[in-house]
Amino acid sequence: MANLTQLKMLEDLDGFLLVDKPAGITFPSVVKAVKRKFSLVKVGHGGSLDAMASGLLVLLIGDANKFVADVMGADRAYTGTLKFGETTDTGDRYGRPAPMPRRVMKPSEVKGDLFQVEPRFCSVRREGSAEYEIADTGEHGQFLAHAYRFDVSERDESRGTSEFSLSASKGVIVRALAQDLGATLMSLRRTKVGKFSVDDAVAFDRLLETEPGDFPSLVTPISRALAK
Repeated sequence: MANLTQLKMLEDLDGFLLVDKPAGITFPSVVKAVKRKFSLVKVGHGGSLDAMASGLLVLLIGDANKFVADVMGADRAYTGTLKFGETTDTGDRYGRPAPMPRRVMKPSEVKGDLFQVEPRFCSVRREGSAEYEIADTGEHGQFLAHAYRFDVSERDESRGTSEFSLSASKGVIVRALAQDLGATLMSLRRTKVGKFSVDDAVAFDRLLETEPGDFPSLVTPISRALAK
């Protein structure tokens, strides 16, 4: 438990906390846990991350929330695995089987501007639940994203999957991209958000074991983060 001096220090803390979120946990649960454990007044985030995905979650502590638009608008990078030849209504492995698109996009076509439509259905994991549920989010309009690079490995015959890496603009929905490719997203990991890298992030489990007095050392000050 934090003492009064530590509580004051945490109350005045400002900066960016890079968290390596494990798959299977919702990002609001991470935000909530960090805020509660370290008695923080204001904790925001720089972009959501699906429960089934792992990787970089940028948390904004205190005055760092003033820069939320900069982080939200930054480019992203991902790695993951795809299973070609089958699709689901959510785009990921937790969805229900769905028909293949009328026109299947080739991996070589994933470059430049992408006109995407978010899948109507998404897989969600309620807090405290061990199972994924399928939620109907309604019909979505088309929007524009941009892919800078998309690389796909040869298929692993033993698993029937292919690894990929993607660098893209904000807002890109990898589940939708999987559907367009006639594939199912089997795993996803976010590795970068703008200047921030998952290599510099602290694992969520380790974060929960951190003593309040050691927590400030994990937070990157605003001035240093913006100077990168």
